[in-house]
Amino acid sequence: MERRSLAFTIFIHAAALLLAVVILAPVLWLFVMSISPTADLSAKPLRWWPAGVDFSRYALLLSSVENSAGAAFTASLWNSLKIAGMATIAAIALAIPAGWAVSRTPQVGWSLSMVIATYMLPPVALAVPLYMGLAYFGMLNNIFGLALVYLTILAPFTTWLMKSGFDAIPREIEASAMIDGASLFQTLRIITLPLAAPVVATSALFALLLAWDEFFYALLFTSDLRAKTLTVAIADLAGGRVSDYGLIATAGVLAALPPVLIGLVMQRALISGLTSGGVKG
Repeated sequence: MERRSLAFTIFIHAAALLLAVVILAPVLWLFVMSISPTADLSAKPLRWWPAGVDFSRYALLLSSVENSAGAAFTASLWNSLKIAGMATIAAIALAIPAGWAVSRTPQVGWSLSMVIATYMLPPVALAVPLYMGLAYFGMLNNIFGLALVYLTILAPFTTWLMKSGFDAIPREIEASAMIDGASLFQTLRIITLPLAAPVVATSALFALLLAWDEFFYALLFTSDLRAKTLTVAIADLAGGRVSDYGLIATAGVLAALPPVLIGLVMQRALISGLTSGGVKG
């Protein structure tokens, strides 16, 4: 029994180590590329560790010199932060009452199923109507217009997560509050939301990541730095005939930092939300 337990322990640790290598190896290689001289990246055979460390690309992309690659990158970074932030806040604001309503009224659950079914459609199928709608309201190449488009993606997903989270909260608690004289809004605000806080955090984090990484609609609906997002800016760096792979890798590292930092800060709430039914349903 002890031998089997030891073998199982070794297997678990080996599997965890393999998973860590698979996940972290590309990230580590991305960072190594960002600090490698251009000659090392084109050398044959490939040098897995640079002969000299070069952080100049980070200074270049974070510079604010007008009409430089850094100015375009930082402008796109701020656009992504604003668009993802607005879309996430709006999605959570819609998902909380919608998810609660569907959770507490199962007979209207079909409506959420129909909304979730929109995920079966490829994004290109919705590109033309969304483009025409934004053009009609004069919101092309506009951060608010792009945030509105992202909201159509995030709202169904966050509503589904919130509904699953509310399902895990006993209705008897809410009924007791209403018997004591609490209104519907007071019950949601004072009783339900504090209990659902981990699920709210989980939904917000997933929504933020989806909005941060979105590329297709950002490419279609933006044309200059007024609304261009980080994913499009990185694609622009790779669009030339001669690409600086180290510069692209540096942009990738910088683009990954905000969601990684947010994920680390919200790690405890994320784990709690996932284990309390945040992704069940």
